[in-house]
Amino acid sequence: MADINRDDDVIEIAFPPRFSYGERVVARSVIRNDGTYNGKDIGEVLVNRGEIGYVTNINTFLQQFYIYAVDFVDSGHRVGMRAKELCTLDKLPEDVLGQLGEKAASLRGLGKSRAPRENQE
Repeated sequence: MADINRDDDVIEIAFPPRFSYGERVVARSVIRNDGTYNGKDIGEVLVNRGEIGYVTNINTFLQQFYIYAVDFVDSGHRVGMRAKELCTLDKLPEDVLGQLGEKAASLRGLGKSRAPRENQE
C-alpha cells in the first residue's frame, strides 16, 4: 500500500469500487513490503510491475480509500493495493480494445491458466 496520502481530495468510498471480486488485474508498479507483510523484510519486493493477479477481497482504509486484496499467483503473494496501483485486464473499455487491435485477443488469455482454483470454470 505504497503512496497512501491522507491529503488526497477524492473520497473513493463515496463511489462503487473500481474492481470486483475475481477480476483479473495487473500491477502498474513494483510493490515493496511497507512492514505489513509478515515474513518479508521491509523494502523487499512483493509484486513486480506487470504481474497478474486476482481481486480476492475489497476493504477500506482511513474511511477514504478502497484497498483491494490481490492474489498474485506467480509470486504467491496476497497484497493489499489501491486502485491507482492496478489496471484491469477483464473490463477494458471498447475504445482501448479498438486501439490495441489484434493484440487485444492476447490480453484475454493472460493469467487465465494460472488462475486460482475458485476462479477457474
